[in-house]
Formats: sequence, structure tokens, C-alpha cells
Amino acid sequence: MNTKTVSFLVLLCLANILSRADEPVAARPTLTLEGARKAGEAAASFAKQNGATPCIAVVDESGFLLYFQRLDGSFAAAATVSIGKAHTAAIFKKSTGEFEDTINKGRFTMTALADFTPLQGGMPILYNGQVVGAIGVSGAKSARQDEEVAKAGAAAVGETKTASR
Repeated sequence: MNTKTVSFLVLLCLANILSRADEPVAARPTLTLEGARKAGEAAASFAKQNGATPCIAVVDESGFLLYFQRLDGSFAAAATVSIGKAHTAAIFKKSTGEFEDTINKGRFTMTALADFTPLQGGMPILYNGQVVGAIGVSGAKSARQDEEVAKAGAAAVGETKTASR
């Protein structure tokens, strides 16, 4: 390609970007039902391989349920807790373990937030650096294993955003 062609293509791309700068709606990636299923099934597979029987919830970026699986042997409350963890991770765009750590360090007022489940085991699902949803896991052998299962599910669809602990 010659210099004139490259210059023309660069100008064309720049013009396209600038022409969309004032558009009222942005295009962004969205977690699909198939993506949610893929994350949930990867998490379930990881859980089974490690002897865990949790509940697994996958939500969209707004925290609304897309996929749910309750493995045989899970306790009843784990269903609600897994959905809460996924919801919290999605709307705050952070792992729920980060919130648990913050509260354990003394910031108890965070527990007053509505629709907030600050328990380890909720992970955002990122695609090209954007949160497109989240996965929540409850009922594995430990809180640490809840998080490991959630990470395995999130990694099946996109990148994982790990807690800075």
C-alpha cells in the first residue's frame, strides 16, 4: 500500500469516528443467553471436578438473571445467595470478595446498601474490558471455592477481573 492510500484510510476512519461522536446511543457488547449458558456450564463442570455442588447464577450487565443452575446436593438458600452475588458483581462491576474484604476491615455501613450481597463468590464477566454480566456461586465447600468456581465460569466467556487482595 502506498502512502496516499494509507493516509486516505486513516482519514476515512477518523471521519467515521468523529461522525459518531454525538450519537445518542453507543454500541457495546452484550452477554447473550448462549454466553451465559457457556459460563454457567463451565462453572458447573469446574465445581463437579472439585467435588462441589453449588448454585450458579449468571446475570446480564444490569444484574438480571439470564441463566441459573442448582447442582444436586446444594442447599436451598444457595439459590438466592448466588443470584445476589451475581447481581452485586454486575451492578458494581467488582468481585463481591472485594466488598467482603472491605466490610471485614471495618466499613460496616456498606451492609446498608439495598440489593447488595457482599460475600465472596461473585465475579464480573468482562469482554474487551467491558463488564457484560456477572456470575455468582454459592454452596461450594468454602467461600474461596465459590470464588474459584465463579472465576472458572467467567473465564469461559471473557477475561476475569480478579480482586486486588
